Amino acid sequence: MSETKKWLLGIICLVASIYAYKHLNVVLDAQPPKVPLQQWWGDDVEPTDWAAYLKNSSKVRGNKLMFPDETIDDLRKQLNRTLHLTQSLSPDFSYGFNTQELQRIIEYWRDDYLPRWRGREVFMWQFNHFTTEIQGLRMHFLHLMVYEENKIGKHNYPVLLLHGWPSSIREFYPLIHKLHQTHQDEKNPYIFNVVVPSIPGFAWSEGTSRVGLGPVQVAVIMRNLMLRLGYQKFFIHGGDFGSLIGSHMATLFPENVLGYHSSFCTVFTSRSLMKGVIEHLLEATGYYHLQATKPDTIGTVLNDNPVGLAAYILDIWSTLTNQNNRNKSNGGLEKRFQLDTLLDNVMIYYLTNSITTSTRLFAETHSEAQRELHMDNVPTDVPTGCARFKNDLVHFHDNQLKDKYRNLIHSTYYKDGGHFIALEMPKLLHLDFIQFVTKVEKFSKLV
Repeated sequence: MSETKKWLLGIICLVASIYAYKHLNVVLDAQPPKVPLQQWWGDDVEPTDWAAYLKNSSKVRGNKLMFPDETIDDLRKQLNRTLHLTQSLSPDFSYGFNTQELQRIIEYWRDDYLPRWRGREVFMWQFNHFTTEIQGLRMHFLHLMVYEENKIGKHNYPVLLLHGWPSSIREFYPLIHKLHQTHQDEKNPYIFNVVVPSIPGFAWSEGTSRVGLGPVQVAVIMRNLMLRLGYQKFFIHGGDFGSLIGSHMATLFPENVLGYHSSFCTVFTSRSLMKGVIEHLLEATGYYHLQATKPDTIGTVLNDNPVGLAAYILDIWSTLTNQNNRNKSNGGLEKRFQLDTLLDNVMIYYLTNSITTSTRLFAETHSEAQRELHMDNVPTDVPTGCARFKNDLVHFHDNQLKDKYRNLIHSTYYKDGGHFIALEMPKLLHLDFIQFVTKVEKFSKLV
């Protein structure tokens, strides 16, 4: 570690220690905050008769989400423009996305991927897409139900899968297959009804024009979505922002959550900070500070700029998959992911024009109103499972996590894998989730 990093880390340790010392008496048994269950986020005037609104807006619509030829042609024209890229100072990703590698990816996107786009669209339709309106916002989600004949001999539960940033529902496609299409696997006793929403402001889910839609409020929307679909009790799995939202759901609505499973468990209480300091964050989260303070600025830079958008998103995928990828000429992206899959995710952000509305979630997460809810100090008694992967951004130990998750019944650590584990190693994540569900059944006497 360089002397500069040691100095910076020392300052962080000192500040964290002082803060923790002054707040050690903060009660960790704080009560859940009173959060409005029907807060209005739509552009229209809030309805005065909520009962009538709920009755009229409760319809769930099936959708095939297509983009007109004109939109694809415009993208092709943009990718055809001559790129004036500044030559990278190093042959790897140590200064950010290597421009030679970016040139290669853009050429592939334009000449190979884009001519096959209609086929990629069909691929994304393999699961049923739906939309419904909740609290004034159009919500998009995948919903896979199990036929009665396929439930025979299986334990059947609903599960809500929550993605993060800069990810999308696309990350979960391999995992969805493993959770839902298991009726031919006699050795697997489980089969799940799977719900995979786009978080508000991401992809096809509408963003709000109102201030204040943070992770706690998104948790309310997700719970209302599950209730709308008829699921009174369900499991949750989340990563990245999906982990935070899922945690809030388990904390605020324990009567609905059978178990909370995460690939990115975090606890930022004073006590947990005293138990461990996170060096890894110094190198990997420069983007986080920018988006937490100026989301509209970076959104303007990337909006309608496919080359910049691809570089930004793929650089983060490279870094958060493995920090050592910064030392590789190709950023290590195709070691674990197919380029088509990565471009599917970029296309979702580009075609839905959602880069600005998605990055606003960072700012709302760190708003004063969100901090005043003190969610990390409210204990969660819902059975919790935390899977940690060697190359992920940060790891919290059990003694930290138990400050909040008092029924941490499943804790694993794997010597491989990174931040986007649902796409990188879906078989391993599925196995971990099944082990967790088995423990929940025993803990909660579900069977």
